Amino acid sequence: MMNTLTPLTAISPLDGRYAAKLDALRPITSEYGLIKRRVLVEITWFIALSDAGFAEFPPLPQEERDWLHALAANFSVDDAAAIKEHERTTNHDVKAVEYWLRERFAARPALAPYLEFIHFACTSEDINNVCHALQARDARTVLLEAMDAALARLRQLAGDWAAQPMLSRTHGQTASPTTVGKELANMLVRLQAAREAIAAVPLRAKMNGAVGNYNAHLAAYPGVDWEAFARRVVEHGLGLTFQPFSIQIEPHDWMAQLFDAIARSGTIAIDAARDIWGYISLGYFGQLVKAGETGSSTMPHKVNPIDFENAEGNFGIAGALLRHLSEKLPISRWQRDLTDSTVLRNVGVAIGHSVLAWRSLLVGLNKLQLHAEKLNADLDDAWEVLAEPIQTVMRRYGVPDAYGKLKAATRGQAVTREALHALIDAQPIPDEEKARLRALTPAAYTGCAEALARRATETGKA
Repeated sequence: MMNTLTPLTAISPLDGRYAAKLDALRPITSEYGLIKRRVLVEITWFIALSDAGFAEFPPLPQEERDWLHALAANFSVDDAAAIKEHERTTNHDVKAVEYWLRERFAARPALAPYLEFIHFACTSEDINNVCHALQARDARTVLLEAMDAALARLRQLAGDWAAQPMLSRTHGQTASPTTVGKELANMLVRLQAAREAIAAVPLRAKMNGAVGNYNAHLAAYPGVDWEAFARRVVEHGLGLTFQPFSIQIEPHDWMAQLFDAIARSGTIAIDAARDIWGYISLGYFGQLVKAGETGSSTMPHKVNPIDFENAEGNFGIAGALLRHLSEKLPISRWQRDLTDSTVLRNVGVAIGHSVLAWRSLLVGLNKLQLHAEKLNADLDDAWEVLAEPIQTVMRRYGVPDAYGKLKAATRGQAVTREALHALIDAQPIPDEEKARLRALTPAAYTGCAEALARRATETGKA
């Protein structure tokens, strides 16, 4: 029983407890997903070679092209298992793909004469690096979809609560008021910029042979511009960005850039999750209660902010893995070593935890309910925050030691409206300024917070 892999026996929670939440990633970043893309890359290279003008390999008939494309598109888990059987003999994962393709091509009279052009002049890394870029492209799409859903909800809440006053806190102490929407807009703008950085990373691939110089290619066909040929396959055939300079392995610098960008988005999201967690603790937000759900095994009243905690934990795991990937992958001993191979198999794990975290964050955001009465009550108990505007107006009119006077009257003390009004009336400033300051309340002292929140919700940018 325990030898059977199920969600209950999986070692990784991504394939266990959270398996159903990551179905979209499984066909992409799994071993099956890697093998399927190897087949696609080999077939794409094979078809391109048939169009290169070689006397020994004329252009393939359309019927054969359609069959080849279908072979890649319809590649199944059973097909991957058959390739793994070859690998038991070869002890080489890419060579196993080549042998599987040879078996299938040999059964077709129009392809059988050209078996030697399968994997022609390629090193394994020519195939693998392209596959990893294709996996990263598709996994990034899943990640960005999860991010976009959370950002859309954050944008909506920031707009809905743009005008709701809120007591700020610096160092955990009462500070100048803002609005709930502006606090959420701060998160939105940072996360939107992080999202754009992830989307902007070019996904690079090379197909230049054993040490990056097209040695075997030129030995076979010295008159061909192999760099231009490889560029066409990578860019037009596979939709990636061509990497012209490499050792045996693609340098992986773009991977480091991508993984750093994803990790940074997680750091920002942790900051957001912790702040929202704190506002729930203060009572500024409540959470929708799910029927049948239990918050504590002993305290029946509890509605815990578990989604924000789950998000924080998974962003942390993702960040740790992503940072190791970005630090390790650009490093190779001479032309290559195999440390990158085993590390690259964990890219899906890192992105899986990130996707899981974004989806948990969205669930938490969808549960939030605003407690305006609590927000307003805290503002009414914090008249000391008006010391800032009062002393600033006094300074405008040259009142000596304005800051010191307000510090003496307010620092570390309970402050009332009446005490502040008495202090205002005693100052040598114009009567109209006294009236304006007396009319000020903590809830009204929010600067341009509402306007900034609305601008952010409209553009998602600063």
